[in-house]
Order: sequence, then structure tokens, then C-alpha cells
Amino acid sequence: MSLWEHLKELKNRLIKSAIGVVIGGIGGWILYDPLLKALAEPVNRISDETGGLAAINFGTIASPFDFKLQMSLLIGAVISSPIWIYQLWAFITPGLTSKERRYTLGYMAAAIPLFLAGIWVGWLVVPQVVHALTQFTPAGSSSVIDARTYIEFVTRMVLMLGLAFLVPVVLVGVNMAGLVSGRTILKAWRITVFLVFVLAAIAAPGADAISMFMLAGPLLALFFAAIGICIMNDKRRDRRQAKQVAETEATADVATPSSELKKL
Repeated sequence: MSLWEHLKELKNRLIKSAIGVVIGGIGGWILYDPLLKALAEPVNRISDETGGLAAINFGTIASPFDFKLQMSLLIGAVISSPIWIYQLWAFITPGLTSKERRYTLGYMAAAIPLFLAGIWVGWLVVPQVVHALTQFTPAGSSSVIDARTYIEFVTRMVLMLGLAFLVPVVLVGVNMAGLVSGRTILKAWRITVFLVFVLAAIAAPGADAISMFMLAGPLLALFFAAIGICIMNDKRRDRRQAKQVAETEATADVATPSSELKKL
């Protein structure tokens, strides 16, 4: 394919992905009210616990509409994730061999449920984080949270946890390709733990330790789980190679007398 054909193919894939997000956004628009009620529940609970005012605030006239539109598109991106992940795979696959296509198809099939599982975990975690942070509101005080700040908090937490669940796919894929062994990855665990906490501190919407640990925990758990899978794959590869070497040597031992007899 020429460069122009590649660009045309990319445009078509992006259009299909955008259509999927828009269709998913329609569903997000329908689900907005119950989801917002669930997300606002930890904030509203502060009113009962402290006796003060706690609510999500819309600072301008257009803020409620903007907030609903952003939330709908976010939900639509999650709902349509199988569509745009497939479009990404379909754009890459023409340049791959048949064996590479099978591998990438397997990774894509694993990536979609893992990403959705991460989103689901993020959905469970966010209300707990919100409640843990807002419960420090002093008695008699108000906790009025800007809607834009709140959606940024929710978006970053949920998406970060969704991407965290893709870590095993990336590490196992690199290991399967033979680029790095599980023991090599394990040797760098100290640096990895440090980088994970730095990343969590950057990605955490607030300057608090709770949200940072809530982000770093799943990342570390998935990292070490992926290392375990890589080490098992390395052992399986070593056994296969040892078996092939033994079979080669056995074949050579059998073939050697025959060749000597021919010489005689």
C-alpha cells in the first residue's frame, strides 16, 4: 500500500471508531443519571455524617450540559472499547504474518476483557476514595466540589485502573516474543516499584496518599502476576528446547553407525 492508501485506511478506521464511540455515547447519555447518582452518593453521604453541606457544584449555566456530555462520551468510550480496539488491530494486521496475526488476535482478545475489568474495578474504587477523602471535612463545614474537578478525578482514576489491567498483556507479549525473560524483568523489580509509585503520584488526581496507593496497588499486583506467567513460559520454553536438543542428539547417534557401515 502507498502512503496515501495507508492514510485513507487510517481515516476509515478512525471514522468507524468515532461512530462506535458516538453510539456508545448515546447509551452513556441514557445511563448518565443513575451513574451520576452512584458517583455522587459518597459526597452526599458527608451531609449525614458531618451535618454540613456536601454536593457536586455546577459553577456556570452550561456546566450541567458539558458535564453530562463529557460523562456520556466517557461511558461511550468504555462501551465501544471492543470496536475501537478491533479497529486498531485491523489497521495493524495487514503488515503482519499469519503467525503474528494469531498472536496479536489472542492479545487483543485478552486485552478487551482485562481493560473492561480494570474499568469495573475503578468504578468500585472511586466511590471508596471519594468517601475516604471527603470524610475529613470538619463538622459544620461544607464540601462543595466543582463538577469539572470531579469528572477529572473520576476519569483519571477509572482509566488508569483500566490501563493497569493491560500490563500483563504487554509483559507477556514481550516475553512470548523472546525479547526479555521473566527473570530479567524480576531483577528490575525495585526500579519498577519506584516508577509505579512515581506514575501513580502523577496520575493521582489529588495530592493525597490514599488515591496514590489505590492506583499503585493494582499496578504492582498485575506486574508481579505477569512476571509469574513469564517465568512459567520461560521454563516451558527451556523444556521444549532441551527436548529438541535431546532428540537431535539421539538422531545423530542413530545416524552415525549407519554412515560408518556405508564407509566399510
